Amino acid sequence: MLHVLTISVSIDRDWQDLYNAIWRPEAFQTWASGLADSTLEECDDHWKAHGPEGSVSIRFTAHNQFGVMDHYVRLSSGEKIYVPMRVFQNGAGAEVAFTLFRQPGMSTEKFEADAAWVRRDLAALCAQFSS
Repeated sequence: MLHVLTISVSIDRDWQDLYNAIWRPEAFQTWASGLADSTLEECDDHWKAHGPEGSVSIRFTAHNQFGVMDHYVRLSSGEKIYVPMRVFQNGAGAEVAFTLFRQPGMSTEKFEADAAWVRRDLAALCAQFSS
């Protein structure tokens, strides 16, 4: 089993409104820094982008009533990474949870750097969508 870290942020906005505002793949570019400077191109059941480590293919979960925003990232190396993400109710607001898996062979330093990157992106999301 892989080491897992779930990072979350509370956002002062109705969870369903937030989910509906951010579930579309195009919306990720407004807060996910790895996609911010990339052209996101729809290709059948996935999207193509240029990430920090080269070209990637991303398959996003379809819109749903549960706030699930899971996605699968296929790196140019062919490696496929599962990224669980959820938006759910937290009182009158929303909680956005992003689960990060430490990939096989990944150093502690790289895993910690990825976690810091996720925290920055979630902080950007919070700043953009807080009431």
